[in-house]
Amino acid sequence: MEEAIRLDHASVWKYAGFGAYVKQYNSLANAAVVEARLSAPIFVFDESKVPSPTNTIAIVQKSIFENVYANLAILAACLEDEGGMRDDAILGLKDFLVANVRRAMHDAPKAEVHVQDAVETLLIGRGYAKGQDYDREAGRVRSSGKDSIPDFIMPRLGVALEVKLVDDVRRARAVVDEINADIRAYGKSYQLLIFLVYDIGSIRDEAEFRRDFESQEGVHVLVVKH
Repeated sequence: MEEAIRLDHASVWKYAGFGAYVKQYNSLANAAVVEARLSAPIFVFDESKVPSPTNTIAIVQKSIFENVYANLAILAACLEDEGGMRDDAILGLKDFLVANVRRAMHDAPKAEVHVQDAVETLLIGRGYAKGQDYDREAGRVRSSGKDSIPDFIMPRLGVALEVKLVDDVRRARAVVDEINADIRAYGKSYQLLIFLVYDIGSIRDEAEFRRDFESQEGVHVLVVKH
């Protein structure tokens, strides 16, 4: 579009392809709302009301073209803003959990549900509203004929959060298999997967434990030591 604006200033008919730009803009806008989960209202053209190049004058073609160009700039700005805000929110959430989950556990947990309860208490204390900012044991996903439900989901962030408790070496090996299975199950439905692994002294090398998982796009593993 910028190239069309720059070229041939003397030509009054250079915007005759406005209809194609309208269709392409609508495709981008609709995809952005779905994939990027934009919360800002995004304008979409009613294509049934867009005239044909053969029954419009040059000034109308130019006006429609410029309208598309302006809305495209707004869409790009929204994607940049919300993308940055989402990244900041996710980074803040990860840092918050790593810093506070251990503090919320007075005794060594006996079951994963105890860690999940602590996580939910922390989310509420952070100002998250259940059913709006997060939900627990919701967002059922079907994969390979099996239904799976994440421990927590944060729809606005596109995040599924799974809690794992490691209380011995055998459990540590089992958790590796569980995380891999969860990645396969949830990876297509959520943009980001966060695994909070609460370890009671069985994971010796945290970096090595995380490495293979985090080499996969959109996967974050947080190891919290008791």
